[in-house]
Amino acid sequence: MRKLFLIILCFFFPFLAVLLNDGLTIKVLWAFLLQLLGHVPGVIYGIYQVTRD
Repeated sequence: MRKLFLIILCFFFPFLAVLLNDGLTIKVLWAFLLQLLGHVPGVIYGIYQVTRD
């Protein structure tokens, strides 16, 4: 249930989903920068980070 919530959150705020999943790491900065470049790259990166095991 938590992963489903994070995946849905990725579509709106990818950096926030990565933050909730991994904590405050450099991955959050990457997700934020990719979202600034374009929303789609941020979403793809966010989903990748949330779903990887």
